[in-house]
Amino acid sequence: MADDHPLVRAGIRLLIDDIEGVRAVGEAGSGEETLRMIRKLKPNLLLLDLKMPEPGGFEVLKQTVKDFPEVRVIILTVHQTEEYAAHAFRAGAHGYLPKTAATDELEVAIKTVAAGGTYVFPELAIKSGPDRTGLQSTALTPRQREVLRMIAEGHSTKDIALTLNISAKTVESHRSQLMDRLNIHDVAGLVRYAIRTGVVSIEE
Repeated sequence: MADDHPLVRAGIRLLIDDIEGVRAVGEAGSGEETLRMIRKLKPNLLLLDLKMPEPGGFEVLKQTVKDFPEVRVIILTVHQTEEYAAHAFRAGAHGYLPKTAATDELEVAIKTVAAGGTYVFPELAIKSGPDRTGLQSTALTPRQREVLRMIAEGHSTKDIALTLNISAKTVESHRSQLMDRLNIHDVAGLVRYAIRTGVVSIEE
């Protein structure tokens, strides 16, 4: 368990103690301590808060996925938004559970992820397939996703054309097709869609 609030960790430990077949082997209050405890204890599963003293929760998640791929990670956080959840799944999380969830959801999440599945809090419209790429979205071609990503990152039509080695007219055509396919009618809407679906990541 990784959370910077001792009382929260104590409460989670009590809940875990009531789950058959599950045992809490350690807890940490900072990102640095979390990585050190994973290295020492080699747990099967990590319950990780996103708001942690350095390094932050997203960085701990990325490091865990990279250095300890056998450890499955459930994000347990106050952030109950599609953007954060999509970002977490893209970074390698196996589960996402807001702290506002009912206590029995924790058991469901732990058992699902421990058994090799992906857990998504029911109120979040996140795609739970094995690729964990983010929200369920209308299928886009790789080139359309590239154009969408660059639009969302604030690149101009000219920049996109130069980077992708296509004409400005082709970029405009792709943008028009994206709007038609997604039923979105302005660039701001495309940006919001790109964030929701994980095409671009938000800052921690």
